[in-house]
Amino acid sequence: MTHTSRRGVLAAFAASAATVPFGGAAAASPARASATAASAVDPAAASAAPAGLTTARSSVTLPPLDPAYFSGLTLDSALTATVLPGTPARTEVTSGGRRVALLTHGARSVLLPGPERTFTENKKPFVDDFARTLPDTSLPVGDRAYWGTSPGGGSWSTLGPVESDYAVVPGAGIITLTTDYASRHASLRDGEVTDVDVRSVARFDKVPEGDACSYALSFGYQDTHNNYRARLSFTTSGAVQLRVEKEVDDTVTQLAPAVALADGVPAGTDWTIRVRREGTRVRAKAWPSAGTEPSAWSFDATDDTFGKGRVGLRALANRGCTNLPVTLRVGRFQVDAANWAEPPAVTHSDWVRVLPEPFDGVWTPQLEQVVRGWSGSPAPDVLAHAAMFLAGASPVVAGSGPAEGRQVMGEAGYGYLDPQGYRYEGADFHEYMGTGWTFPDGAHTGPSSRQTGNLDCSGYTRMVYGYHMGVPLAAGEDTSGTRLPRKSRDMADHSPGVRIARTDGTLPPPAEQLQPGDLVLFNADSGDDNAVATTDHVGIYLGADTAGRRRFLSSRKTVNGPTMSDLGGASLLDGTGTYARTLHTVHRI
Repeated sequence: MTHTSRRGVLAAFAASAATVPFGGAAAASPARASATAASAVDPAAASAAPAGLTTARSSVTLPPLDPAYFSGLTLDSALTATVLPGTPARTEVTSGGRRVALLTHGARSVLLPGPERTFTENKKPFVDDFARTLPDTSLPVGDRAYWGTSPGGGSWSTLGPVESDYAVVPGAGIITLTTDYASRHASLRDGEVTDVDVRSVARFDKVPEGDACSYALSFGYQDTHNNYRARLSFTTSGAVQLRVEKEVDDTVTQLAPAVALADGVPAGTDWTIRVRREGTRVRAKAWPSAGTEPSAWSFDATDDTFGKGRVGLRALANRGCTNLPVTLRVGRFQVDAANWAEPPAVTHSDWVRVLPEPFDGVWTPQLEQVVRGWSGSPAPDVLAHAAMFLAGASPVVAGSGPAEGRQVMGEAGYGYLDPQGYRYEGADFHEYMGTGWTFPDGAHTGPSSRQTGNLDCSGYTRMVYGYHMGVPLAAGEDTSGTRLPRKSRDMADHSPGVRIARTDGTLPPPAEQLQPGDLVLFNADSGDDNAVATTDHVGIYLGADTAGRRRFLSSRKTVNGPTMSDLGGASLLDGTGTYARTLHTVHRI
């Protein structure tokens, strides 16, 4: 890509279809990255799922922008500026009685009407190869996690019959069958999955004696008594059989007759199970992992008992298995594509742009020219840049400036993993780029090779507002109110701009003046409180979703990167979730 003029951008949008995928025209001219694509991107391929499963990736969608849209944006020869009541003070700029800009006194961000957009997110693919060690025996028993968190896929729940039957060693999730006739379930805490293409690789350490052992790939999982599963049964003779079944209130029904796959299979042989579910259609196959995946599905059935549900694993030693304990080692759990039942979507015509200096409350001819230049422009704004780090976003490389040759946009992670599989904080905007950075005050921060491509919550905010939108950045803590500090706890008190709302110390603020682009800061971790509660998470308010709930973007550990949904606490300001309960401060840059 090269610098794209406003006229070129308008022409591209006017000729476009409804959906603008990441890496398309909307991303062609980032404000501070004269962008060069890291690779040529086919828009269709950018969001493509494995053949046969239709899954919508995260996207920003606009309607076709025909000339009639832009002719309707003609502004009067004189614009009217009116100070609105309330705190903080705001100035509304109108043309012919229609708002064309809303400026906040003391802030640089400006809210403008623009082409309507829909921001959508869906479950992203992930792989769990169990590169961690759990449980952490240094923790109290009640605080221990036995399978921990799947990188990018959510946290694991392990059920039945005792916690010590579950563990993770580097490269394998362990389920130990210490008793017969007791199911052991490991499932990912994301119950919104409908269509899915999922596989697992696992092996038993023994050929069972007395009766069979089995391991299954679960899907549509409601609870231990209600789920679908594709189950491999390993018999005492070394035979392997595949079944696809459903369990409803503890009653098991086969969706199709069992299929014999092999005989004389020795202990320690890895087997892969793959399931593809689309609507009511269920297909499954299994094969020795060292071999080639069969082209044909062993099962192709339909059933509508369960809609959305979790994915996971189930292991069982049949009643009468005599050589226990038998250990199942799961080497890989992989979701290649998946849909949520109701992917979150935010639709509005609010665009957020940033002035070169804070608005001092005085409407001037120079400001009028800036607003006229912004009117109707689909050039990327704050929200467009924020969306360019969601799952599926195409890489964009800076063509000039201090980050020349470095990736400055594209799907971001949160951080690299510690020995227990949890993600480290510490990925700032320049670490995403893989470079050191010298700040305006002369302070220099070096790169971290392990954090390239990652952004923690404050790093994500600084990447959007600092690097791309030009708000001055501090190397670390800064109390001047003129630079965006490094950490969220300092952003709450010392970010440039204007405070919109703050908790009374008991309840989250109602934030009546909340608008897209505002920073939302949370005291989400009660364990880190000092004498005065501090914020520990920051996001960018996006807008109301299709259900009318206020939703924000932030970089999160559980989902491994920027999200407006997440798997470990919904990214909502309404309801009873973690972030709805712990909203601390709202700030406008």
